[in-house]
Amino acid sequence: MATTVEGMGSGDPAAAGLAGHDRQRPPIVWQVLSALALLAMGGIHLYYVAVLGAGGLIGVLFVLNAIGGLVLAIAMLATRRRLLRLASVLSLLFMAGTLLALVLALTVGLLGIREQWGGELVAPTLVVESIGTIVLVVTALVFRRRGASTAGSTNSGPGSLR
Repeated sequence: MATTVEGMGSGDPAAAGLAGHDRQRPPIVWQVLSALALLAMGGIHLYYVAVLGAGGLIGVLFVLNAIGGLVLAIAMLATRRRLLRLASVLSLLFMAGTLLALVLALTVGLLGIREQWGGELVAPTLVVESIGTIVLVVTALVFRRRGASTAGSTNSGPGSLR
């Protein structure tokens, strides 16, 4: 009397309950790195307001940046599939836009604000936002490729022409 467990010893991943398991799991590492970069960027801007006392228009914009960073970081960790692709692209645009605003403030001025290279946290902000932009470019590309491969494989069932 031999006991067999259906699907466990077979080479068929569908029988073992693993069909498409690796292809369906998003690369969580890129999601976490993206969320951390967004939180770091937002945290720096919140620090400028709360500790360094940035006020007026720049204070309001920095608070909005911190809120946006938090919302996008949550979106990077909480959303799936197409919404994750959207969150990664929006996060990339947000991070790159913030980096561009800092570079403009350092070079030609932005909204009447001229930042100095020796200003407090300018160098760390440039590093965080540059690395964050690179991480988010990779993340957006990873999820774009994953979306294209997932979308292309939806018609590969038994009745498809592929």
